[in-house]
Amino acid sequence: MNTVRGKIVWVAGPAVKADGMMGAKMYETVYVGEERLIGEIIKLTGDVAFIQVYENTSGLRPGEPVESTGSPLSVSLGPGMLGSIYDGVQRPLDAIGRISTGFIKRGIKVDPLPRDKKWKFTPVVKKGEEVGPGDIIGEVPETPLVVSKIMVPPNAKRGKLTYVAPEGEYTIEDTVATLETKEGSTDLRLYHNWPVRRARPFSRRLDPEVPTITGQRVLDTFFPISKGGTACIPGAFGTGKTVTLHQLAKWSDTRVIFHVGCGERGNEESEVLTEFPHLKDPATGRPLMERTVLIANTSNMPVAAREASIYTGVTMAEYFRDMGYDVLLVADSTSRWAEALREISGRLEEMPAEEGYPSYLASRLAEFYERAGRVVTLGNPERIGSVTLVGAVSPPGGDFTEPVTTHTMRFIRTFWALDANLAYTRHYPAINWITSYSGYVETVRKWWAENVTVDWYEQRYQAYRLLQREADLLELVRLLGPEALPDEEKLIIDVARMIREGFLQQSAYDEVDAYCPPLKQYKLLRLFVMFHKLAEEALRKGVALKDIRSLPIISKLIRAKYEVPNDRLELLDELERAMVDTFEKLAYGEKVEVKA
Repeated sequence: MNTVRGKIVWVAGPAVKADGMMGAKMYETVYVGEERLIGEIIKLTGDVAFIQVYENTSGLRPGEPVESTGSPLSVSLGPGMLGSIYDGVQRPLDAIGRISTGFIKRGIKVDPLPRDKKWKFTPVVKKGEEVGPGDIIGEVPETPLVVSKIMVPPNAKRGKLTYVAPEGEYTIEDTVATLETKEGSTDLRLYHNWPVRRARPFSRRLDPEVPTITGQRVLDTFFPISKGGTACIPGAFGTGKTVTLHQLAKWSDTRVIFHVGCGERGNEESEVLTEFPHLKDPATGRPLMERTVLIANTSNMPVAAREASIYTGVTMAEYFRDMGYDVLLVADSTSRWAEALREISGRLEEMPAEEGYPSYLASRLAEFYERAGRVVTLGNPERIGSVTLVGAVSPPGGDFTEPVTTHTMRFIRTFWALDANLAYTRHYPAINWITSYSGYVETVRKWWAENVTVDWYEQRYQAYRLLQREADLLELVRLLGPEALPDEEKLIIDVARMIREGFLQQSAYDEVDAYCPPLKQYKLLRLFVMFHKLAEEALRKGVALKDIRSLPIISKLIRAKYEVPNDRLELLDELERAMVDTFEKLAYGEKVEVKA
């Protein structure tokens, strides 16, 4: 491999210009300066290379050396990733913190995977077998929650195994198999490298028919996201983006979680880094970090590494997808990532587009979101995995017409719009049910019918219709006053309020309400839809609206989300029977206990 050596001629923040780089390639990784800072070539003009440096460039001067590595920016994929905390270019911050005193020094080099740790390797193939790209050759129990599958790299050639290591303990550098191909022999280890800007290949893409269950009622029931789907959660400061993303990471029914903090405030990110190691996985009771990878690149860290962070995260996520696991990646936030693009573009003196963002903002967003999907992976045995991408967007002032939000909406199918007015009234999650939407409602309908109940779609439709009708009626109330409405329409407003308080609102800090299983979601929603139906019938039979409004069953319905444990759902059936009895007594003029 020929190494290209040049010299710095120009420095502007994270952007560096070096000449004498004839023979270097686009997106090749380079070492910059005497301290050998990591950088990446992002533009070539003749023998002049424009480099974005992933570390602080303070003190760099013209004349310092630049050396190419011959390979693009890549990540190491193998045992040791789970439970780790990385920066935007896969430097392990927890390992760096152990060897650094005070602030992290520039140019520090630490391997992303532990080189000396031994892993128990169990082969699943034998010497003489023929294998190809993506085939599983062995397993390593990386954590009690996740077994890592050791695979033939996707860019390898098909060939025959001339050596397979026996079951035992090996470091990631030890050879566990030797693959003989027409081009020669290749040693297979417990890890391999993969360029972050190149999507990992798969066999075929599947339809998004299986929902990602998050335990959040407003998401799962009204605006679901499928496994392998894409979602955007935009909102102004203080609307609850970070808490909502944390809920997704804690409760979603995916096997592996990636949390990418790109450009967020240091205090918010430090809260993530200190909170996650103490969280328990709800399904097993084990530490959540045993199936989580954190990538932290705060707003005061090098801006170029922020641009690379989401590619680093999604490449590692694809690696676990290829094992046959469902993976969720949350990026907080893509607005800060886009600002990094804008800053680097400005340093390169590129022509700006709207609001100063580069003209390729849309294509970069598309490149990121198109790496989501539920797929049949390469290799044997056949397995299905998925990468679900959720990106937070922080539009200035909550303006959803700004470029990052509008371009993101072109490439995602689920839009969870956070509303500042809802947040100010303490309605959390502050997701606006009128402006939000999901393109997966029809595709996941079959799953709900087969796994929860056949009339989920109908109950959802009836409840959502009440919420939409309430929005129209409130406009009339603002113009004409509440007395202008007939009792039937006043009832719609009352029931919609009950749905908002008893179903859409959900406390992330309540022991019972933090997570709501699908069957409980359905039964709660059914209670409110049935209440509206029974109340309408009562009105037609001459029951006064004030008598319906004073029923004590109303407060019980609203409090059911807190008071009914997730393992005692039969109590909701009892509540439904009590509600039916209450309205039967009303209809026949019997005395019903009324609130004082």
